[in-house]
Parts: sequence; C-alpha cells; structure tokens
Amino acid sequence: MTTGLGIEPVTAKSRTEGLQILSKIRLSGQQVHPPPPLAQWCRLMPKDAAKMPESAWKLVFYTMSWSYSTYLLFFSSYSFFNNPPSVFSNWKSGMTVPTDIAIAYLIQGSFYGHSIYATVNMDTWRKDSAVMVVHHIITLALISFSYAFRYHNVGILVLFLHDINDVLLEFTKLNVYLKARGGGYHVLNDVLSNMGSVSFSVTWFWFRLYWFPLKVLYATCVSSIQSVPTIPFYFFFNALLFALLLMNIYWFLFIVIFVVKLLKVKEVNDVREYEDEDARKAAEELLKDAENNDDDAGHHNSALR
Repeated sequence: MTTGLGIEPVTAKSRTEGLQILSKIRLSGQQVHPPPPLAQWCRLMPKDAAKMPESAWKLVFYTMSWSYSTYLLFFSSYSFFNNPPSVFSNWKSGMTVPTDIAIAYLIQGSFYGHSIYATVNMDTWRKDSAVMVVHHIITLALISFSYAFRYHNVGILVLFLHDINDVLLEFTKLNVYLKARGGGYHVLNDVLSNMGSVSFSVTWFWFRLYWFPLKVLYATCVSSIQSVPTIPFYFFFNALLFALLLMNIYWFLFIVIFVVKLLKVKEVNDVREYEDEDARKAAEELLKDAENNDDDAGHHNSALR
C-alpha cells in the first residue's frame, strides 16, 4: 500500500540533533556495539537494526511452538479444538500428564520465564511493554498452575489460539524493517508486510476474541462444572483467563488504531513504538554517512537505537 519511498529529506536540525545524541553518548563513556551482522548486511536503519534480532528470534520460536500445538490438536488423538468440553473428560487430581503435552509445557514455560526478563532488560521498550510484562506473568502463572493442577488440556488449546498471532506479527515486523533497507524501497517486502498486517488483524479477532471465549472460556466456566462439580481453583483460573481476554481486547485497540493509520497514511508501522520522525530520518542519514567506515558505522548505529 505504500505509494513511494516513504523517506523525506533530513533537515539540518534533525541531523544536528542526531549528532548531538551521538556526541553525548560518546562523552558519557557508554559502551556501544555494532549492529548484528545480518542487520548490518541488510543495511537497516539503526533503530530497525536493533529490533531485528528480537523479531527474528520470536518468529522462529512462535512458528515452531504453534506448529507443535497444531500437530497436537489436529494430527494426534486429542479432540480439544473440535470438542472443547472434552478437556475435562476423565479429569482427576494428580492424573498423569501425557509426554507430548508435557514437552509443550516445558518449552512454553521456559520461554515466558525468559520473556519477563527480556522485555524489561533486552527488548525495545514500547507503549505496551508494561502490559506485556503483566501478560507474561499471567501466562507463566497459567502454564505453571495449570500443569500442577492438571488443566494441561486447556493450556494446549489456549497456546494454539494465541501463538498464531505472534507468528504473523513478527513476520510483518521483519518485512517492515526490510522494505526500506539500504535507504531504498523493496516492493516484495512491502507487499508481504501488507499481507501480514491484514492477516494479523483478522486472526487476532477470530482466534483471540471469538474462538478463545467460545472454546476456552465456555469450557472452563460451564463445561468444567458439568464434568467436575467440585473442580478446584475454579475462580482462580477463570480470573486469569479473563484477565488474558481483557489484555487481548486492549491490544485489539492498538490494531484498530493501526488500521485507521494505515488507511490514512498507507504505510505499515508499529503503532506501539515511541517513534520520532526527525530522529528516524537523522538516523538514516547518519547510517548512510557511515557506510564506508565499519567502526564509525557501529558507533552511529548503536547510538541511535
């Protein structure tokens, strides 16, 4: 949907401000590092180069995790997706957790435990990062307690309904970073980012705001009582699941803002970012100036992340 290069000339003021930021960082003695090799090879803008490893790692993880949960729900003996009430069939306290589900829990629990630390200390801070930390804490609590109290069947269904959106999100973000690499305009990445953004918006509503309440919340609120009238921790687990739903609604508001912005400016960007246009353009200009000097390029890129 982008109609052109999407990059305006850098003003003298924005360039001066960018150089002032760089000078302050150098004078402070703060350690700076060059961009990751792949990002440097792609000649990404400094801010995009800093975020590329995060998105690439998450894309790999979520693709593998969603593929595995898809296998469990559609290519094994489990019928939880087509028959959600079956998640509580033959439930009993202390029952054995199947190995294939236990593997998924171990991987997901490890990932979200790390994600709490990564969001605070490693990833780019965004407008919704505080909510993201809360989301990771709630998700880790759901994974841990649902495993301990044998609600693992529900957990696999929840993971399946949520991971697909993260696959599409990270795929779209990577193509947004790549479409302006080297200061140019790359049609393929622009088309892929537009396709990804549309797919992401549709699947978010379909999977998280329609199927999640229909299949998961109905099963945990209604079917659980019908199957196991004395089921323990009923209100505790449902409170966590409803908190997850509220966060999904909160993030859907960002998606609505994104769609409105897309219709107005016809360019895919992450509306959760704290983005200053002059800083973005100044960073791009500094990157171009530093292309012929690897050491200087590393300082420029790191300084303007």
